[in-house]
Amino acid sequence: MGRFDGKVALVTGAARGIGQATALKLAAEGADIALCDLRKEWIEDTESKVRALGRRAESFAMNVAVGDDVTRAVGEVEKAFGRIDVLINNAGITKDGLLMRMAEEDWDNVLEINLKGTFLCTKAVSRIMMKQRSGAIVNVASIIGLIGNAGQCNYSASKAGVIALTKSVAKELAARNIRANAVAPGFIATKMTDELSDDVKKQMLDNIPLKRFGSPDDVANVIAFLAGDEAAYVSGQVVTVCGGMVT
Repeated sequence: MGRFDGKVALVTGAARGIGQATALKLAAEGADIALCDLRKEWIEDTESKVRALGRRAESFAMNVAVGDDVTRAVGEVEKAFGRIDVLINNAGITKDGLLMRMAEEDWDNVLEINLKGTFLCTKAVSRIMMKQRSGAIVNVASIIGLIGNAGQCNYSASKAGVIALTKSVAKELAARNIRANAVAPGFIATKMTDELSDDVKKQMLDNIPLKRFGSPDDVANVIAFLAGDEAAYVSGQVVTVCGGMVT
């Protein structure tokens, strides 16, 4: 028996990284998975891996920053699966630059996808969860939303907004037995960190007490806990997954 047997999870940004790791973690524990990303072909690898675990997987193209597109895609998920028990708001981008050089477009794009996208997906899925009178929402924020970072004012603002949104949603939806929490990952090993110079990696590692980068699986494990029944009395919280960097 898996802790997500009989449940359906919708994961945004499911093509790779934390999104893919989370989809596979939830599937390994019994969930059927609705995989969402900007293009369906991006999700083919995740879809095949979920199915290899013996779980149902369906892919849906969705631009999280466009309300009508989110409404359509979530409606397709509900029609295909009949319910949505878990929502993982993971879709996000970075467009880094110093404040004085940052283009307005780069500010808008990051806020639209990271923050507005989380709002739109939560709004659409919560309507289904409210009818079910149950659900768990986990938003992927960042430690940068807690501490800020030079060159990432747009990203830090978007993730701080996700944290505040999570707390408000938790209070609004609690009466319908819907929980909302966030994870705030630190430096996670990805293609981006692989491309950093050794000097930059050393500087980053010097700030991490555990002296290693996190993995997408490290984050997925915490997400699965927050989405599961073991966390039935946990809502409105932000859990950092950062190797002790933020304490």
